[in-house]
Amino acid sequence: MTASSKEYVTTSSMSGKLSLAQILETLVASRLPLRFSAYDGSATGPDDALGFDLVTPRGTTYLATAPGELGLVRAYVSGDLQPHGVHPGDPYELLKALNDDVTITRPPARVLADIARSIGVEHLVPIAPPLQEVLPRWRRTVQGIRHSRTRDAEAIHHHYDVSNTFYERVLGPSMTYTCACYPHADATLEEAQTNKYRLVFDKLRLKAGDRLLDVGCGWGGMVRYAARRGVRSTGITLSAQQAAWAQEAIAAEGLTGLAEVRYGDYRDIAETQFDAVSSIGLTEHIGVANYPAYFSFLRSKLRTGGLLLNHCITRPDNRSAAAVSVFFDRYVFPDGEMAGSGRIITDAQDAGLEVLHEENLRPHYALTLRDWCANLVQHWDEAVAEVGLGTARVWGLYMAGSRLGFERNVVQLHQVLAVKLDERGGGVDLPLRPWWQP
Repeated sequence: MTASSKEYVTTSSMSGKLSLAQILETLVASRLPLRFSAYDGSATGPDDALGFDLVTPRGTTYLATAPGELGLVRAYVSGDLQPHGVHPGDPYELLKALNDDVTITRPPARVLADIARSIGVEHLVPIAPPLQEVLPRWRRTVQGIRHSRTRDAEAIHHHYDVSNTFYERVLGPSMTYTCACYPHADATLEEAQTNKYRLVFDKLRLKAGDRLLDVGCGWGGMVRYAARRGVRSTGITLSAQQAAWAQEAIAAEGLTGLAEVRYGDYRDIAETQFDAVSSIGLTEHIGVANYPAYFSFLRSKLRTGGLLLNHCITRPDNRSAAAVSVFFDRYVFPDGEMAGSGRIITDAQDAGLEVLHEENLRPHYALTLRDWCANLVQHWDEAVAEVGLGTARVWGLYMAGSRLGFERNVVQLHQVLAVKLDERGGGVDLPLRPWWQP
């Protein structure tokens, strides 16, 4: 605590009212390692440390009416809680310090009463959240039953129809919004994304003349990669903006005869007898309860001997709740759900697929998010001009927090490869061991 803040604290203590810095000190279990300053003139923590600046009374209302993660997010996204010592496009170091060194405690009732009195009753009445926040999960019934076609379309629209220009700034030239696969420590993001598509292509044993279905295809990166190698590729996405961008990219590359991206629900695909199906980043959106129907549907699209590659974010165990955190649910991926890799494998097997191989690319996703954050920082002014400061802040917070999650094994990324057998357990012609290079 600085000399000036100590003087303020002394004055406020004599008046019987706690300063905002004192309130924070009361709630933190140990000595605060971060710098905190507030609009009431109080401050605490080392002068040279990373931290937060609470700059408006509205921020106090957000923090007081939604204690914990949701209040912090609301104050941060609205700009009422400013990061100190880090760029808002990449607050990774601040989140890491917060995660490692800060533990919030619940003080006795008497102290809570003092805190409430010091904050003031006007800050204990909830106010409208930032525009970027969607309704809580239980109130979304107006959009339909969870994971119905209508509600899924709304959820996808919220996250993926932000702005193609914004995504170009963050994702880079590949326009690939899934975990890359880094061939070596010094690889660029573009090299790693190309390497990921190569890995998927090779695992699926694709060759010129084959037919590929890519469900949840995004901006068509996998579709175009395969088409350049002579594979007839069909992609489908629930994002209208993604589909439009992908079709333009297909035409610009002269791939119209080999590649197509459709706007629609993957369940609308009528064709069958594909040689391979890839699902890269879709499973997180379909709901864990729908896994059996999902894998059965994908199996029905394959010819006998055809291969499926499922690439998705997973839990590190098979016991945790499927729902994502309140921040992710209301600001990032509405209705998103994740399960452990064991659940993915079980439901694929129960749908009649034989699982051949699986691997965890968790460290690769941490690197991918690191590079996406670097892109956002580099193009921050353009990104803010395109989508607004609040949305840009959401993205910086989400990607930096996700990086930390992958580093700490809070989440993982698994690729599961499976094959469709005939009724006698045969009908395939595969090498005895994996045939691709990692």
